[in-house]
Amino acid sequence: MRLRIDLAYDGTDFHGWALQPGLRTVQGVLEPWIGQVLRLPSAPSLVVAGRTDAGVHARAQVCHVDLGLEADPSPELRRRLERVLPHDIAIKAVAPAPEGFDARFSASWRRYCFRVSDAGQFHDPLLRGHVARLPFPLDLDALNAAFSTVTGLRDFAPFCKPREGATTIRELRELSAWRREDGVVEIWLQADAFCHSMVRSLVGALTAVGGGRRTLAWLEEVAAHPRRHSDVLVMPANGLTLEAVGYPEDHLLAERAEQARSVRTLEDA
Repeated sequence: MRLRIDLAYDGTDFHGWALQPGLRTVQGVLEPWIGQVLRLPSAPSLVVAGRTDAGVHARAQVCHVDLGLEADPSPELRRRLERVLPHDIAIKAVAPAPEGFDARFSASWRRYCFRVSDAGQFHDPLLRGHVARLPFPLDLDALNAAFSTVTGLRDFAPFCKPREGATTIRELRELSAWRREDGVVEIWLQADAFCHSMVRSLVGALTAVGGGRRTLAWLEEVAAHPRRHSDVLVMPANGLTLEAVGYPEDHLLAERAEQARSVRTLEDA
């Protein structure tokens, strides 16, 4: 039996999603509790839609777990987890996964929001765990004008920390920014997938242009670089939140998973 688990967490006190010896991670907290409340012989393994880095938050994370059980434990599992999990993790839903569902490979898109408070604005101390600070003001027109340079299907190697055997070809489908009434700037990004540190690096490069620290020509040069670019600032993790993960209709889940497992090349971009 495969279960889909929808959850949210405040990443402030976590060293990311993935298991790390001796460190507190979301996976490291959740797996043992699932095993314990279901009285399993050992902790099960979770597969997640997107591995968040240390300090990154999630409002709508998705994972799946395979269990050797005959009866559906979903209602009981959610109720028991709500009672035992720490307050920085919340379970939104637990349900049997449809056939072909894979939390990671069946996902067709992920949406992130990076929130930043720039110079000249009131920096609300109550938001410090979820809003990064910039030492210079942002021009929203200049920021939005820079977006077309990095959208579309392309190699995002200049903005990614390389991982052996992993592709950096991604399709950045949506990119927008606006200023809230309280002065916080929200930068929204949606792509089929994101590679390691891609969102925070993109935001670092885009805000450098939007703040007048760099030019569009510089951003174009960076975006065309074949490897990770040393001039790109990686923004603080506290400003980043995984806001949503999208999946196709149930009958397309397996097909989407097969497509996602194939490694794209530069010719695809």
